[in-house]
Amino acid sequence: MNYTWDWGAMRQALPLLLTGFETTLLATVLGILVAAVLGLVVAMLGRAPTRLVTIPVRAVTEFVRSTPLLVQLVGAYAVFNTVRPLTIGIAVLGIHYASYLSEVYRAGIDAVPRGQWEACRALSLSPRRTWQAVILPQAVRNVLPALGNYGISMFKETPFLAVITVTEMVAQAREYGANHFVYAETFTLAGLIFLVASYPTSLLMRKLEKRLGH
Repeated sequence: MNYTWDWGAMRQALPLLLTGFETTLLATVLGILVAAVLGLVVAMLGRAPTRLVTIPVRAVTEFVRSTPLLVQLVGAYAVFNTVRPLTIGIAVLGIHYASYLSEVYRAGIDAVPRGQWEACRALSLSPRRTWQAVILPQAVRNVLPALGNYGISMFKETPFLAVITVTEMVAQAREYGANHFVYAETFTLAGLIFLVASYPTSLLMRKLEKRLGH
């Protein structure tokens, strides 16, 4: 049986997939914002002087890192079934990637020269001023390329949101393919949209890495 590629189906499916892409992009942008902020909070809590804080934080972080994103999505959807699926998806994506970004931030903070800390103490800077004006600007600069790379990874994992009924781009492609029997065309189109959206970002991250001296 010979299969004939249907270019017309790709043209007809494009508007629907672009509508799904809006959801994909929204989930990625909000998810990486949650991950960036929460990851920094977790990294700073991990440096707390008391084990009553550090041990629970590390335990939760390891649990999140050691369980699949898909399982976390289904579990959260089952528990918080009264919340909008997209909201659950953004929260789970943010928390999942925050567990990884916390380690990235930790490495960035550890990379700040010890002399910077000593200089802050010599100048009698408060802990808050030390973090805001000296440590965090250098740490974030060190990890900025990694943050971008994790953002791209999150973007490519948004199709998992379909398991909790979020109609992102791949879900739209699957639905259109099922209704018109053109799975290959619609999934190929979805893949091309992912490529067109993520590849320029990858190039930008490479330029940023070179500019920052990584």
